[in-house]
Amino acid sequence: MALLRSVTRTPLGNAVYKRLLSSVVVERGFSSGGNVGATEQMNLIRQLRDRTSAPIKEVKSALVDCRWDIDAAQKELRKRGQVVASKKSSRTAAEGLLALAQIEGKAAVIELNCETDFVARNEIFQYLALALAKQALLVENPSNQVSGIFHMGPEHLEGLKLKLEHPKISGETTVQNAIKEVAAIMGENVKFRRGYAMCASSHGVLSTYLHTSPQPGLGRIAGILSLEVEDENSQLDALQRVGSELAMHIVAAKPLFLTKELVTPNALESEREILKSQAETSGKAQMAIDKMVEGRLRKYMEEVVFMEQKFVVNDSINVKTLMANLSKEVGSSVKIGNFFRMEVGEGVQRNEASSVPEPVAQAV
Repeated sequence: MALLRSVTRTPLGNAVYKRLLSSVVVERGFSSGGNVGATEQMNLIRQLRDRTSAPIKEVKSALVDCRWDIDAAQKELRKRGQVVASKKSSRTAAEGLLALAQIEGKAAVIELNCETDFVARNEIFQYLALALAKQALLVENPSNQVSGIFHMGPEHLEGLKLKLEHPKISGETTVQNAIKEVAAIMGENVKFRRGYAMCASSHGVLSTYLHTSPQPGLGRIAGILSLEVEDENSQLDALQRVGSELAMHIVAAKPLFLTKELVTPNALESEREILKSQAETSGKAQMAIDKMVEGRLRKYMEEVVFMEQKFVVNDSINVKTLMANLSKEVGSSVKIGNFFRMEVGEGVQRNEASSVPEPVAQAV
């Protein structure tokens, strides 16, 4: 559709488009529109295509079947589109966008998937993603936690009412039906995959960052964290500045755990086995191998533990030192409450047949 619009901006492209519409009207007897003349048929085809973004063949077919009643034809296209969308729902959708919505003390990010990045760039797809993120903000935490992170699957959103105000998708519908309608327009499998919401404590500040952002609120990678301060009268400007930098750090550095103590025994043992296997190929004595493994484990901690990582904005210090400096600056103890990182398409193949919530890097 975007390509068609760019073509019709030129005189030659506009002439080609009109010629195409003319051929549509006369092809296969489609000019038999009762009292509707050829010029009016062309106008109706153009109007319905502008309304729906449906392929031109589908537009003309619906108009003919509905005897050139444009409103009836639009309803017919929606019915046909939902049938097509249901047939495509089993196809893998690993592209798409993350959409973020935020109010004071709470942020929600959702992943809306499609099959190609071409559809992810479409304004209708992007509008739906932003609408779903705003809806996700309204979902209550089932565990009734005041602060923390909670997961939202399709079952949390699909039945909720959604009011759409886009020229091509408008009115009140359910989230599930809105997704089906957009899938029909796009001609691809479109699905809501997952969402997460984070709430800050009463003395906390939420910070967010979206990477590869086509417009505000959208991106392919998200980093979110909460900073908690003991003194509620501390300088918010400093907290927000450092929080924004740390959200960017999360996207770039991919931390998995907040502190060394939170590294799971399974993760530690798995890494130890890998490092031991690698070290044994050196042919050195067992004592030397053990030292090599312990040294590499320390390096592993610096790579995956948030507080031990080098700060991406200033790699002369680590995050632990950054937080200590921030506490001195605001005159009160500041700590990272929660964090998580999320990326479009991560783990799709592994989790296609699983109902287990998607893993995200996060503080426990």
